[in-house]
Amino acid sequence: MTNLETLDGRRDASGGYKVDASRGERIGRVSSEWFSRPDDERYLSLSELYTSVKSRAERSRTRTVGSAAIRVEAHRDDPENLALVLPDAEAPVAPTHWSFGQLASLVSAPAAYLRQLPAPLAGINLQYGLTSHRAEQIKTLETEDGRTELRAVTGPDYGRIYDHELVAAVQKIAGNGTGDTRWKVPGALDWSSGVYNPMVDITKDTTTLYASDRDVFLFLVDDMNPIEAGKLPDGSPDLYFRGFYCWNSEVGAKTLGLASFYLRAVCQNRNLWGVEDFQEISIRHSKYAANRFAREAAPALTRFADSSPRPFIEGIRAARERIVARSDDDRTDFLRKRGFSKAETMRIVDTVLAEEGRPPESVFDFVQGITAVARSKPQQDARLVMEGKAKKLLERAA
Repeated sequence: MTNLETLDGRRDASGGYKVDASRGERIGRVSSEWFSRPDDERYLSLSELYTSVKSRAERSRTRTVGSAAIRVEAHRDDPENLALVLPDAEAPVAPTHWSFGQLASLVSAPAAYLRQLPAPLAGINLQYGLTSHRAEQIKTLETEDGRTELRAVTGPDYGRIYDHELVAAVQKIAGNGTGDTRWKVPGALDWSSGVYNPMVDITKDTTTLYASDRDVFLFLVDDMNPIEAGKLPDGSPDLYFRGFYCWNSEVGAKTLGLASFYLRAVCQNRNLWGVEDFQEISIRHSKYAANRFAREAAPALTRFADSSPRPFIEGIRAARERIVARSDDDRTDFLRKRGFSKAETMRIVDTVLAEEGRPPESVFDFVQGITAVARSKPQQDARLVMEGKAKKLLERAA
């Protein structure tokens, strides 16, 4: 792996790093995953996660069948259970909650309504839809786990990327994800002291490696190698760490995606604080999705892992050095010309004044003020619009 041009940060007596989490963006995507995952979807290492999703794939098979050839099987004496008899299948397959919804959607049937009906009545509706289905063909994903489950029902051109393929791509740069390489499950910020401690035990409560029957989600950081990009108002270093998260669903519940960024801290609830230079790519599971994954996503992950932070450091430095306002009128003109309302302009200037002890002058000052105000927006769309404006300012300054 390429040696990174990281700048040594001053370790606190506890072994952590003093950071300023009040700057930059706050991103809650990882926290949402952390909050919603039960224990059986949490993994303590990449090898454990890979073994689980790989073994599931090895027990699976796909087939493309004519929809009219599928027979829905339900019995009056068992109103809760419904199964599908597929061409050439040795036994009926039981749809999961997810695949039942996919199947209903493909034949334009209301899944929520069908789930309220007794199985025989729901089966009649599904059978009619399958027989008259204009698309004619569907692709199934079936997994043997004691009994055969129908995990996914998609169109015939669905480009499946298996969950284990994404995990394997991450393992190439992150090893086990537990500290055997520079990439690891993150530590946690102590809000009382403002110290980020990278050395936190990996438990079911702290891990950021997740997988369910529908998806995988992984978040890792390089938090033992801080990057200094300028100084804080008190003269201490403004420290960043590199991080990325990625996700996939082999059953069609979501796209495949990768987000990379620089951040200042991760809290115990797995919110990302002080995020800068957020970049994201996503790949729909279309016909050539596997080729795009091999050509775009996996190499992008490797490039980010091996790249030097020098361009990021120089971009931050350029934004700090570019003075764009020296008077109140300059500040108002600068923000109003970039689409901010009069009220937003006042809040941005007041925020920087309160946090920095002086009004904004440089592009970096304005970016920090904009992102701080954006964090207070209750509506996500409004917050993203404002954060997008801040990102453009920073990119143009670099």
